[in-house]
Parts: sequence; structure tokens; C-alpha cells
Amino acid sequence: MKLYLSVDMEGISGLVDPTFVDSGQHHYTRGQQLMTAEANHVIDAAFYAGCREIIVNDSHSKMNNLIIEELHPEAKLISGDVKPFSMMQGLDDSFKGAIFIGYHSRASMKGVLSHTMIFGVRHLYIDDVAIGEFGFNAYLAGYYGVPVIMVAGDDEIAKEARALIPNITTTVVKEQQSRTAALCLSPQKSGQLLREKTAQALKKIDQVEPLNPPQNPVLKIEFANYGQAEWANLLPGTHIEKDTTIVTYRAKNILEAYQAMIVMTELAMKATFC
Repeated sequence: MKLYLSVDMEGISGLVDPTFVDSGQHHYTRGQQLMTAEANHVIDAAFYAGCREIIVNDSHSKMNNLIIEELHPEAKLISGDVKPFSMMQGLDDSFKGAIFIGYHSRASMKGVLSHTMIFGVRHLYIDDVAIGEFGFNAYLAGYYGVPVIMVAGDDEIAKEARALIPNITTTVVKEQQSRTAALCLSPQKSGQLLREKTAQALKKIDQVEPLNPPQNPVLKIEFANYGQAEWANLLPGTHIEKDTTIVTYRAKNILEAYQAMIVMTELAMKATFC
């Protein structure tokens, strides 16, 4: 069995504010260590359960956060940026399932460090359905027929995931108290839970269906200010909805929509005020 593991940072237990997830802040090295440890618990449990190959994709910020010399020696790591498919780089139809850990809830919702790609996004929609990073990444997996069998993070991403994917295994390693505070499991307890839940998810892998994306999806991104919308609108094929900060793009498939989202959000970050 070949397994795909996408590892974000904001949903790791103990990481509660930007000082843990921003490479220029004082708790970042601790954040890297905790992130790598949680990934290792999942990897070790998956190999123990019979997986033969595990590809890990570092999925936070510049995507070079996981400490490779501390990563499980049998896992393979996709590290660095630029990646054409960002948090889902390297995924194809050869994988039996995908697991997302360190994930967080979507922009404008409750949850520890909730956001969608950049902090200037208020809402993101596919065919008028509001989704975040979890949902968009699950759609991309669904394009290849790969089910997302488990997500780990706080209690709010667990709710978001269950609403999209029936039978998904959710692993709550912390409970949000505010956007920058959480009731966290210790690394020892979160590790034990991740191992148990990984084993459970792999046992019921055939009970989880891929999240099939729509055909010719319409991507809509609502930005925090008009300057961000103007920058995103530089992508050919987009337009700004009148009297809003919503930029739309009709894609031929979810892969094109995903790459359009990456380009639009990267351009929007050029606006200097959120």
C-alpha cells in the first residue's frame, strides 16, 4: 500500500500562535521539532500497519519545515518551494489513500490559526461551496480517485472534515480556546493518539470514498481588500465581481482551479495592507 501524507503546521499540538509557525519567530524551531515528531508517529504507525511506501509532502509556508535528519528513515520527503501543486505536490492515482496532519480550519471560521492559504483571504468557494485548504486538497485527491482517510488538528478542522467526507477518521490533538490559544495534548499523548487513529484509518480505508470534484469548477476568492483583488485579477481569465472583493475564475478541471488559486493568492500578497 502506498500512502500520501500532507503535513501542515498550524494544527500540530502545542503550536498555538504565529511564534511557532513563522520562521522568523522565536518558537519556530520548537514548532519544527513538534511537527516532525507528529509526522513520525503517523509514518511509523502506517508502516507497522503494512504500508510499503510513504511520501511526505511538507505543506507549510515555504514548505521546508520538516527536519529531514529526524524524519523516519523509510519515508520520502518532498521539501521546498515552488511546487506546482503546493500542499498536494506529488500526488497521483498510484496512492491508496491520503492523510492530512497539522491542518486547520478555513478562513473566517473558529479554530487555531484559521486561514485559507494567505491571511488576506476571507472566503474561498468552488461552485459556491465554501471550502478551505482541507477541502480543496481533498478535491485534488479526489480527482485522482484517492480518498482522504484521516485528518489531524484541532476540533474545528475535525468538524469541517466530517462535513465533507463521511467516515473520515479525525484526530483532535488540541481544542481551540481562541484563534491563538488551545487546550493541547502533551506530545506523548498526541503521539499515542496519532498512532491509534492512523491504525484505525488504515483498517477502514475501503469505507471512505474520494471527494469527487465538480466538472468545470468556478473558483471564487473573496479577499480582505480591493488591492488584493486587483492583483489577483491580473491572472488572465479572472474577473472581479462588481462592488465586491471577489475574484472568479472558471477552470476546465480542479487541477487548473487549484493552480489558479495558487497564482491568485501569490499575486494578492503583493498588496501591502490587509
